[in-house]
Amino acid sequence: MVNVEVTKNPGENMLSLLRKFTRRVQGTGIVKNSRTIRYHSRSLSKAVTKKKALKRIKYTANYFKLLKEGKVVETARKFTREEKPNTVRDSVPSKTGLGDATPVAR
Repeated sequence: MVNVEVTKNPGENMLSLLRKFTRRVQGTGIVKNSRTIRYHSRSLSKAVTKKKALKRIKYTANYFKLLKEGKVVETARKFTREEKPNTVRDSVPSKTGLGDATPVAR
C-alpha cells in the first residue's frame, strides 16, 4: 500500500492543500488500482471456454440441420448500422403534400 503525505507550507490555505493531496493520490494510481480490483471479473478457465465452444458448435449444427429439414423457420437477422432497411417514412407519401425536405412547424 502506498502512503501519500502532504505538508502544509506557511501561507498556504486548506483548499490548495487539498488540491495538492488529490493530485498526489491521482499520481500514485491508488484510486485507479482500487477501481480495477473492484470491478474485476474472473476470466473463464480453458476447460469452461472449450465446453462452451463445443456446446455452441453443437447447437448451430443442430439448428442448421432442422432448418434444412424445414422444421424451423429462419428468423430475420438484426440489421447493423450499414445494412439498415428503408424506413416507413420513405415509403409512405406525406399527408401534407409538401416535400420531405420542407420544414413544417408541428
